[in-house]
Amino acid sequence: MIDITMFWTAVVIVILAAFTGYVVISRVPVILHTPLMSGSNFIHGIVLVGAMVALGLATTRLEQVIGFIAVVLGAANVTGGYVITERILQMFDPNKKKPGKEA
Repeated sequence: MIDITMFWTAVVIVILAAFTGYVVISRVPVILHTPLMSGSNFIHGIVLVGAMVALGLATTRLEQVIGFIAVVLGAANVTGGYVITERILQMFDPNKKKPGKEA
C-alpha cells in the first residue's frame, strides 16, 4: 500500500516542478529558444532512458502500464523536439531558395 504522506509529497513535488519549469521557460528570450531546444532534446533523451530502465524494473501491472506510457511520451517528446529544431534551423539556411526569387 502507498503511504498517504508519501503520495501527497510526490504530488507537491510534481506541482512545484511544473510551476518552476513554466516560470523558467516563460522568461527565456526568443533568440535563445533554438539552442535551448537542442539542449533540452539531450535532457529528454536521458529522461527516455530513465523511463526505459524504470519500465524494465517494473514488477506490478500498474508500474508496467505507467512505465510504458512514460516511454511512449518520452519518445514522442524527443522526436518532436528534433523535428521542431530541424524546422527552425531550416529557416536560417542561407542556401535555401526563397519563393518568388530567381537565382
